[in-house]
Amino acid sequence: RKDEIELVERGLYVESWLPERRSRRKPLLFVHGELAGSWVWETWLHHFAGRGFEGHALNLRNHFWSQTAEPATLSFESFTDDVAGVMERLGPNVVVVGHGMGGLLALKALEQRPAAAVVLVSPELPAPLRPPALPHEMREVPDTYGKERIGWATLIEKIVRDERDLSVDEVRRIQHLLGQKARESGRARRQVMAGIPIDPGTALAIPRLVIGGGFDRVVSEEDVERLAEWLDAEYEPFAAASHYGLLLSGSGAPQVAEVVRGFLEAHRL
Repeated sequence: RKDEIELVERGLYVESWLPERRSRRKPLLFVHGELAGSWVWETWLHHFAGRGFEGHALNLRNHFWSQTAEPATLSFESFTDDVAGVMERLGPNVVVVGHGMGGLLALKALEQRPAAAVVLVSPELPAPLRPPALPHEMREVPDTYGKERIGWATLIEKIVRDERDLSVDEVRRIQHLLGQKARESGRARRQVMAGIPIDPGTALAIPRLVIGGGFDRVVSEEDVERLAEWLDAEYEPFAAASHYGLLLSGSGAPQVAEVVRGFLEAHRL
């Protein structure tokens, strides 16, 4: 059944899906990446609720159903506070699952709040693993930006050729939803490009799984594997999966979710 959590003081809306019967399993907190929202986790929310897990998909400030804010005032730190605030609400037994920038936010939020485990799906790399961006690359990022900057404002046919695991209908839906909040925080993006310092010790204390996609044009599978090695984490590559296909492909996303469920079962989460 569907539910919701609102953190009114933070302007945050969390989309929740709960199993029909109460379960002793750890709650799951899903954290999206840039320009996205709780909608990217729809398949996963259904998948896990049907298997006895409660899932909570956060919408960061100024994303999807959360409170509108001026993008130029937002930063990686403010987004991290959003994640940490929901972790506090859900309690120390939460399993944090992050995608893209959401994976990096999950790692940073672990420095503020305890968790039972962390799962990183095609995450952005932290400072120790990425060379800082060149000055001209930083200048090219405006204070606010939309889906054109990540290559999703072009013809659907081109996107389908690039994102080979997504159908035309899936691409059309993603393209539409990426436009619901047309402006992302350029400051947060520049901070990620410059390098976010992460203390790996907080993650090393809990079970951790890292997942990469062979068709990913945002974070390469090779880079994701390097992160898994840095964290001494379990690593699962999906050679035929794209960045959004890992979450939203009708044919592939359930398989990725099942790998995560296997990880949770193995660690008795």
